[in-house]
Amino acid sequence: MKSAYAVRQRVTNSYLVRQRDRRRRQELALVVVAVLPVAAALLGYVWLNVKLLNIGYEVYKLERALEQMEQKARELEIEASYLSSPQQVTVRAREELGMVPVSLEQLVFEEEAP
Repeated sequence: MKSAYAVRQRVTNSYLVRQRDRRRRQELALVVVAVLPVAAALLGYVWLNVKLLNIGYEVYKLERALEQMEQKARELEIEASYLSSPQQVTVRAREELGMVPVSLEQLVFEEEAP
């Protein structure tokens, strides 16, 4: 039992011609022109914030390095003042270089020189 609605017929669209819709193209161009500057501005804003964040990290790292160098300089100044004290110079001269105070017999006066 076949009905008239169940019969398949091939549809021929040979007379249909596809034309480009100019209004649709204009609308698309208008949307692109409207969205492109906003997208560019947003991208620029994000890029600047990322750059600012990276520079902030770099400044923080350099400040930490500066603080460490200042601390090391303070330590070296303290060590230099300690090592240049007369008591320390005397102790190091005796212990490391084997120096002893000059005795009277070792002194040569100018009048006695040949």
